[in-house]
Amino acid sequence: MDPAVGTNNNRRPSQMTRYTNADFADDDSVNSVQLNEGISSSTTHIRYHAGSTIWKLRSPLEKVLLILVGILLFVIFILAIILHVTEHRLEENKMIIFPNDSSGPCLNKSCIQIANNILEALDNSVDPCDDFYSYACKGWIKANPIPDAKSTWGTFMKLEQQNQLVVKRVLEQPIDTLKSKAEQKAKMYYESCLDVNETVEALGAQPMLDLIRKLGGWNITNSGFDVTKWKLQNITQLIQNKYNIGGLFSYAVGEDDKNSTRHVLQIDQSGLTLPTRENYLNKTKEHKKVLDAYLEYMTKVGVLLGGEPNTTRKQMQDIVDFETKLANITIPSDMRRDEEKLYNLMKLGDLQIRAPFIDWRKFFEDAMRIVNRKVTNKEEVVVYAPEYLGNLTTLIKEYNKTTEGKIILNNYMVWQTVRVFTVCLSKAFRDAYKGLRTALMGSEGGEEPQWRYCIQDTNSVLGFAIGAIFVREVFDQNSKTQAEEIINNVRNAFKNNFKNLKWMDEDTRKVALDKADAISDMIGYPDFVKDMNQLDERFQNLTIRIDAYFDNNIQISFFNLRKNLEKINEAVNKTTWSMPPSTVNAYYTPTKNQMVFPAGILQSPFYDASFPSSLNYGGMGVVMGHELTHGFDDQGRQFDKYGNLKHWWKNETIDKFKQRTKCVVDQYNNYKINGKNIDGNQTLGENIADNGGLKAAYHAYLQLMGDKPEPESLPGIPLNHKQLFFVAFAQVWCSAVTKEATTLQIEKDSHSPAQYRVIGALSNLKEFSEEFRCKPGSRMNPKNKCEVW
Repeated sequence: MDPAVGTNNNRRPSQMTRYTNADFADDDSVNSVQLNEGISSSTTHIRYHAGSTIWKLRSPLEKVLLILVGILLFVIFILAIILHVTEHRLEENKMIIFPNDSSGPCLNKSCIQIANNILEALDNSVDPCDDFYSYACKGWIKANPIPDAKSTWGTFMKLEQQNQLVVKRVLEQPIDTLKSKAEQKAKMYYESCLDVNETVEALGAQPMLDLIRKLGGWNITNSGFDVTKWKLQNITQLIQNKYNIGGLFSYAVGEDDKNSTRHVLQIDQSGLTLPTRENYLNKTKEHKKVLDAYLEYMTKVGVLLGGEPNTTRKQMQDIVDFETKLANITIPSDMRRDEEKLYNLMKLGDLQIRAPFIDWRKFFEDAMRIVNRKVTNKEEVVVYAPEYLGNLTTLIKEYNKTTEGKIILNNYMVWQTVRVFTVCLSKAFRDAYKGLRTALMGSEGGEEPQWRYCIQDTNSVLGFAIGAIFVREVFDQNSKTQAEEIINNVRNAFKNNFKNLKWMDEDTRKVALDKADAISDMIGYPDFVKDMNQLDERFQNLTIRIDAYFDNNIQISFFNLRKNLEKINEAVNKTTWSMPPSTVNAYYTPTKNQMVFPAGILQSPFYDASFPSSLNYGGMGVVMGHELTHGFDDQGRQFDKYGNLKHWWKNETIDKFKQRTKCVVDQYNNYKINGKNIDGNQTLGENIADNGGLKAAYHAYLQLMGDKPEPESLPGIPLNHKQLFFVAFAQVWCSAVTKEATTLQIEKDSHSPAQYRVIGALSNLKEFSEEFRCKPGSRMNPKNKCEVW
């Protein structure tokens, strides 16, 4: 997923008001003395006792005055009790109170529920000017420990689980109640995953053993492998062009970066099983633990498939050693951010000269046979990793020299296939992965209900069929219109800020405005999911059986491969979606200049029609601003309004832009979790989007409110709505993460960890510090701020 944030300059002179425990103690001590003097127990007793005889002697006027005095004393007494209780609550929570100009709180059901959710997540013992993430989220983290089956737990995951319940309820209805054949296929796949007929357990390892024989055998098992007949060309074509498994490299059909109206073959580096190259190359204790767990996992799977334990471990170690060599020649992700340098358009004949470890024309002839397309040496391909492919050629040549080397290469290629489909086998194979998962993520996966995994799995393979169900069941059509309004307001605020960017020349500013206007937005779902005929046509060539989970996944892999290859003969459709509607996420595609906001994320806590605008703009508005800003981050800015990789900025402006992005890199490089620094280069694009999106959304909210009076406050929350905007933004990111998962994220993810997505963006935004009265030089209001957009 990807969301965002920004800045401005309009500082208030007044100081932030804080009521400390001492302040309340002084006030209460004065009031206590006064009240106790007037209504001590002894005095009350005497008056009451005497009053019974004297009362009759009073005149009517005196009686009325005495009654009024009594009522007044009673009111003062009640106020004293309320003040006393308030003192103790504030003392307990160390509540930080800010001025609120609204006339009174909103007390309808929605406001009370919203306020309750916000208050439960807040921790008022934390100074918001020191650590706004902890201030906004520490209460949530305390109340939401990571479930046993998870390594990460946050607002995104909670919403995903709510969405899963919606889909589960429908998929468990009789098949003839579903609206389309596509939805019926989704139900059959779901039930094959649940193994309702217990065929997965009954079959055990057999489906994989059959597949290995089709691949030509595996030296680890007794499956007919003959090294004298083996060729790298054959096994590569088989696993990539029939089973859609990435091996030594990956390929796909996608939009040509420099001519986004056409599709082209694209080739990139690949081949590592573990998530990062650091898992292989970094010699720390943590990484050794991961490598040891990986070898143990491989050995367990090999033995389950019939391998002898000692020889299996030895041969699996050879695979690990080979992957380590692949890691050595793999280019790190933080060095692959310059799109111009990555893009290498060449003919297949030229690629053959640079990387002759396989016959590329023969390989792609084999692939394109699926869609009846011929391939020649003049076929154009975009190569994103020519250096890697050149080094890979040298590595393959070394292994191809010996019989043992060829066996290792085949073992590696077959392993790539085995590891992908192992999840479709019996419980013994799934359990084998738990040790590696624990080493990588800090959780072995626990005993999460199988239905949750199967809903997630079904959504990943038949996402638009699931999307049709989700949209029909829960999506409010009015959300589309309201979301469009927020997007337009955020876009206008983003564009209006261009005039404040002194580093941008006038010509570049004009074309940047054109690009911002040209960014298309897709909201909720693609239209075809509501047209049963179009939906059925999309999955027409996919066969699913209720009792064949393993084979269903084989079928889906080939189905997806065919769908991708078919694009080579088609013009680019810039309205297509790559994310199912029920997904709790959003994305921007530079070659389409398109941002997409699925129905799954247009829900609380990101958006709700009953929310005040401050919360909707702080949640969904920032997400929208984030995706919009991706069109102008260090990678997105290299594409013009048509989605073409093109030099459309003046060089002087590019240099100034890079100076500003260096500030962001340095800022995030200094953030540290568990003793490990964030990689500011690797996360640069997301950090730019976080900062720019926050700023755009906040200014959109300010422009929306204009001169309108402050809305009603939320009950029990001493914050105005500008402050609530920032709380809403922060609370979207409330999450708990294991140490291992955090380490993996730092090494692999292009996003910064949640707490620094909040702290980093807010500390750069002057308006945030103004609203919370943060002193210059405090952690959330550093004197040196980074600003790109």
